[in-house]
Amino acid sequence: MTDLIHDHGTPIDKSKKRVSCKYCCKVVSGFHRLRYHLGGVKGDVVPCQKVPADVQILMRDGLLEMKKQKLSKEMGQLQYPDMALKRHLSFQSTEIRSGQLESTQPTILGKGKKVLESIPKDGAGKDFFIPCTRLDAQEATTCKMMESSRSVLRCIGRFFYDVGIDFGAAKSPYFKKMIDALSDGRTGCRVPGYQELKGWILQEEVKEIQGHVEVVKHSWERTGCSILLDGWTDPRGRSLINFMVGCPEGVIYLRSVDATESIGDIDALFSLFDGVIEEVGVKNVVQVITYDTSFVMDAVGKKLMEKHRTIFWTVCAVRCISRILEEIEIMDHVTGVLNKAKTITRFIYSHASILKLMKNHTCGRELVRPSRVKSATPFCTLLNIVLNEENLRNMFNSSTWNSSVWASRTEGKMVAELVRESSFWVGAEEVLKVVDPLVCVLRLIDGGHKPLMGYIYETMDQAKEAIRKNFGGKKARYLPFWNIIDAVWDNNLHSPLHSAGYFLNPSLFYSTDFCADAEVSNGLLCCIVRMVEDQCAHDLIVQQLEMYRAALGGFAQEIAIDQRRHTPPALWWLLYGGTCPELQKFAIRILSQTCSGVSSYNMKRNMSELLHTQGRNDIEQQKLRDLAFVHYNLRLRHSPSTMDVMGDDIVQEEIDAMDNWIVDIQGLASGNDDLDWMDTVINDVNTTVKVAEEGSSSIEVKEELQ
Repeated sequence: MTDLIHDHGTPIDKSKKRVSCKYCCKVVSGFHRLRYHLGGVKGDVVPCQKVPADVQILMRDGLLEMKKQKLSKEMGQLQYPDMALKRHLSFQSTEIRSGQLESTQPTILGKGKKVLESIPKDGAGKDFFIPCTRLDAQEATTCKMMESSRSVLRCIGRFFYDVGIDFGAAKSPYFKKMIDALSDGRTGCRVPGYQELKGWILQEEVKEIQGHVEVVKHSWERTGCSILLDGWTDPRGRSLINFMVGCPEGVIYLRSVDATESIGDIDALFSLFDGVIEEVGVKNVVQVITYDTSFVMDAVGKKLMEKHRTIFWTVCAVRCISRILEEIEIMDHVTGVLNKAKTITRFIYSHASILKLMKNHTCGRELVRPSRVKSATPFCTLLNIVLNEENLRNMFNSSTWNSSVWASRTEGKMVAELVRESSFWVGAEEVLKVVDPLVCVLRLIDGGHKPLMGYIYETMDQAKEAIRKNFGGKKARYLPFWNIIDAVWDNNLHSPLHSAGYFLNPSLFYSTDFCADAEVSNGLLCCIVRMVEDQCAHDLIVQQLEMYRAALGGFAQEIAIDQRRHTPPALWWLLYGGTCPELQKFAIRILSQTCSGVSSYNMKRNMSELLHTQGRNDIEQQKLRDLAFVHYNLRLRHSPSTMDVMGDDIVQEEIDAMDNWIVDIQGLASGNDDLDWMDTVINDVNTTVKVAEEGSSSIEVKEELQ
């Protein structure tokens, strides 16, 4: 245990009398107390809220074993190895003499008769005596097994809660077989039952999540936080809003509200949002990030900013970039290119053999690239098609294609000609010159959980500059797109916080191309006036800005200069801004904020929709509230980067069979039954058998004629 515990803490002094916890950085007096801290054992040390469950169980088991060993040692002094088993002795006072035990205990032989039981003088029979140490060891093993079993059940439950699986799945015999298979063939591994999943396991997760939530809340005063709104209209026409709160320590789910009756009422929405701000703490909130740019929401935001002068109302940056992409998509020449690209993908994905041929030429890769951000899907797919230009040309020039039935059909001829047509590829590349820089911005702001307030201003400028360069600086070609970007930036996206973040980001401020124009200067001034209420602090911040500008004091340290580009901006201020405490606090609060909502966390909205369905009793409704609390916070607890499986943060793995790039939804009404591309799974079996038998990858004409 000594070597093990050293892996979870860092000595602060050479004598190891003070140790810092690896998970929450709390300082405790020595590694022994660290065990109690990590194990969550109540005593003189506060339990760690961030320790992984397996480490907590390991520490707790270790402490239990140490305690039992100590008790066993103390109890060992009371043991008499030569004494007969207790069940062989009488229950009243006894007298030992000459190797015999004489008792006056009443027996079935008669009241008051003496019973003599022989006690071996040599201690024979001691083999039948079970030492306390052995009993303790067995008890400890049993305890550990029970604790391990509970841990397994909780892990399974956590999976159910995170994914949102119906608890009825636990009743499936195949679920039990799956668990047995994962247990290396050992049968008998217990799985949680339906009632356990909605009972004690759920309550244990609620407690753990509550601990995590409290840790996050404690950081709000130091770094500030952002209230994140996620609203939508469900299939039943209800307007639902989820409230989350984000900060560098993490994003947490607060609650879900059915705002159907309030959605068009400025005063009602103001009252709702104001209540959430009060709950989080006015002094903690830096901004409220909305998903909606409607007139009503804009009016609500202005009203909130009038009441709470220190808080900003901003629009989700992902939503704003989506708006830009939507405006670009409906431009005539862009629509023409996208329609041609859809013709290619719909044809390929509508026929199993063609899809298989395509994958043979693309090494199994898909053409369609769906995105979490819906407006990015057309352009991610178009980029993927362009990247596979050579593969598609080779496919439609191959002997396999030419010998297929589709090569002689009108639809096949049209698509093949389109792929061979140079004008399509030129047009596609022209579109990508515009959207590729914008999709890169999306990847940055939607693909991770890092605070990006210090980068959004510069990133948008870089995107515009990249578009200008892509068109060779020809104003007539890039200006229409710039106008779209500027309109969204001026009317929705830009906030004074973005300007202040740009100014206070050392990696940008000290660069040679930094530009403090009127928009930047006014934005910084606006933030100081609104966020800092004390006039004395105002004056100090202005003075300290001069030190920051001239890189004096702590900013002049060699390490501070070296780390300008390598340390996150907020952390840089925490480490090197101590000589300017007022400016340091101000900078940390701004640079610690995000500029987007929670789209990257893949939140399941149907959980909230279920939560607001009427007809349950109070007990079941509370369980559903607990389930929503656990589900959303489990999702938010994991950063998007750990959930990404494709290396492209905004691209999702699943392809919707009814996606507009897979099938013409309007065409389905005509009764065309040949558009079910999911039949690939079935048809591929027949094709694979044919390939195996003939040693070729030729397409079976019969397959297409059925």
